Amino acid sequence: MTSPAPAHVLPTEITLHQRSRQLEIAFDDGARFRLDFEYLRVLSPSAEVRGHGPGQEVLQVGKRDVNIVAVEPVGNYGIRPGFDDGHNTGIYTWAFLHELGRDHDRLWADYLARLAAAGASRDPA
Repeated sequence: MTSPAPAHVLPTEITLHQRSRQLEIAFDDGARFRLDFEYLRVLSPSAEVRGHGPGQEVLQVGKRDVNIVAVEPVGNYGIRPGFDDGHNTGIYTWAFLHELGRDHDRLWADYLARLAAAGASRDPA
């Protein structure tokens, strides 16, 4: 298990790459990540995705082609992306985005394993 990102980590640059469907984010600790829109959507920190407690998570399926259509700043601590499937309730703190980048390979593999176990697909229905 990895430790959480430092709470004080701040972004120095955020770029949406619409063609490749990636959010690129650089941090003041020198880290730089390119996060697929699909990855951000399926791991949303919203209650709609995570539930309100352990065991209440909702597996997100069919999100391979999802796009981010808007990004709103949330105070000085994060952003709220709006996705073209209507999802816009997740607040992605700087620390959470840093963790998503740092732990990408493990988190993505876990998601793909859960998808396979459910017999579900990344492709839209």
